[in-house]
Amino acid sequence: MGTVEILLLLAAAAGAGWIDAVVGGGGLLQLPALLVAGVSPVQALATNKLAAVFGTSSAAVAYARTTKIDRRVAVPAGLAAVVFAGLGAASAASISKDALTPLVMAALLCVALFVTLRPAFGAHSHPHLRTRARVLAATAVTGAAIAFYDGILGPGTGTFLIIAFTTILGMDFVHGSAHSKIINSCTNVGALIVFASQGHVLWSLGLGMAVCNIAGAQVGARMALRRGSGFVRIVLLCVVCAMVAKLGYEQFLA
Repeated sequence: MGTVEILLLLAAAAGAGWIDAVVGGGGLLQLPALLVAGVSPVQALATNKLAAVFGTSSAAVAYARTTKIDRRVAVPAGLAAVVFAGLGAASAASISKDALTPLVMAALLCVALFVTLRPAFGAHSHPHLRTRARVLAATAVTGAAIAFYDGILGPGTGTFLIIAFTTILGMDFVHGSAHSKIINSCTNVGALIVFASQGHVLWSLGLGMAVCNIAGAQVGARMALRRGSGFVRIVLLCVVCAMVAKLGYEQFLA
């Protein structure tokens, strides 16, 4: 791999960190960049997880400094996410991704339509919705179902986490994004453990990308906190549309 390819990968990692910190979906940049650089698909997935662990964790810390984190859901969901993402990564080879992709596209389109047709959605917090039953539901959905999906496939994980926290617990987009970074960090750790045990991680390249991922994540988290839920909503819609277009191209045209 030449100098130009490495520089492009570092730039992609910085952009991915920014996207991940705001709404998730950094793999939209990072994974294709790794594949274009000649990295095999499984090594690209593994190395992407290594860089993303550092970026999402960095963003989670930035959010936690200025945003109140609900530990009733963040702690148990985070611990569960490590386990279920690892199980998902271990099961990835036995599940048809071609069958899953159309379902993911449909879910993302529903998210885009829902957010577009309800402009007030995610603009304000509704703490009264955080009942015990809803906290348990949010823990199960984010720490088990979405975490398992992230280990198997991954596209849209950050977006699905934000929507889950916003709909189930009544968080605004900024708080939803803050909580999603914690869970996404844990899903990345769970999947990375499995990939590392299988020897698929390109450590030197991944750690270099991690530094740039952290830089982008810090900028993205600060912008989201400063500009508020309206900014997160716009970026979310843009990223969702880009993910649907990318998945559609790969599924039907590539």
